[in-house]
Amino acid sequence: MHQQIDEGLKLIFRGIALLHKAFPKRAFTIDGRLVGDIGEMIAELEYDLTLDEVSAADHDAQTRDGRRVQIKATFKDSLTFKTCPDYYLGFKLYPDGRFEEVFNGPGRLIQRRYAERKGIGKELLSFPIKELRALSEQVAAPERVPRREA
Repeated sequence: MHQQIDEGLKLIFRGIALLHKAFPKRAFTIDGRLVGDIGEMIAELEYDLTLDEVSAADHDAQTRDGRRVQIKATFKDSLTFKTCPDYYLGFKLYPDGRFEEVFNGPGRLIQRRYAERKGIGKELLSFPIKELRALSEQVAAPERVPRREA
């Protein structure tokens, strides 16, 4: 069992080193930041935004017109939300490297949808991907963070 742990950690840290080499502005630390940093790299590669040099508590990037974007990613079935950013971009990640855009739109839509939930806007809360996906389907294209042109 210890050998499997050792081998697994070696692979994880080898992957972290590769990610850090490709994206030196992010640490990809294994203690909670790894998944978030991967989500930010997906956003930087796929969407027309600029990542902040240092991640802030309330947002991670800005659009061309200066609006703030909170980026969240998970391998689980829910995404977290705390404060209300201009835009919220949420991803479901898969072990094979695929990702799914779960939510892309104004943070106020999530805030309004869950306005009655205790702690909304003050505490880090989790919301089911299924519900965020359905809410995102209602967002018009001009209200989304645009994709980068290929």
